Amino acid sequence: MLASALATIILVAAIPLPAFADALPAGFVRLADIDPSIRQDIRYAGVENFLHRKADGYEAPVCILTRQAAEALAAVQKAIVAKSLTLVVFDCYRPARAVADMGEWTRQGGPPDPQWYPKVRRGDLVAKGYVGELSSHSRGSTVDIAIARVDAPSAPNPTCGDVDADTLDFGTGFDCFDPLSETTHRGLAGEAAAIRKMLVEAMRTGGFKNYAREWWHFTLANEPFAKERFDFPVTAD
Repeated sequence: MLASALATIILVAAIPLPAFADALPAGFVRLADIDPSIRQDIRYAGVENFLHRKADGYEAPVCILTRQAAEALAAVQKAIVAKSLTLVVFDCYRPARAVADMGEWTRQGGPPDPQWYPKVRRGDLVAKGYVGELSSHSRGSTVDIAIARVDAPSAPNPTCGDVDADTLDFGTGFDCFDPLSETTHRGLAGEAAAIRKMLVEAMRTGGFKNYAREWWHFTLANEPFAKERFDFPVTAD
């Protein structure tokens, strides 16, 4: 019996254990594991964002989504690539702690920032609807996204809301907190309006709905965790 017990212990010890440090909650995946061709420029993991620093909870510049959202996005990418274009994601799942961090940052106050919010004071960003005290990103099926050319130079960067995103000309950059960022803003140049329309139609075909105040913001219509918010950190593989 002793020999049998020892054999059982050895057998159990030989079974590889999961890497709990990087494990994601059930239903979540890293986008690169579903479609590595989609470009990732995760802004809140660095300093190139309206905070000018990393947001709380972003331990790596990685896009995490619910599996349903990631697979739907991969289908959109397939259609976009056929036009020699590619999707570029700026933010995906956002921990609740990051949302709280952004809210606390606005309460510190300060003047407008010509790069990110040229016409609004920092302390008014929540009241004006540019920074939310809750975010659909924390449910895991929302993405901030744009389109870029695959092999050709992209348009010059706009003056508001962007750094070096290398995207098509959407009229503003990602996270430009200004009325110009409204998806169907009337004062938009014709080319930028057409590019926004192309993105909205591609994402709608893939099952995503746009947030009218931000041309880059889309949520999966049939999201699996519509009434939940998550707070696990954004980590690499």
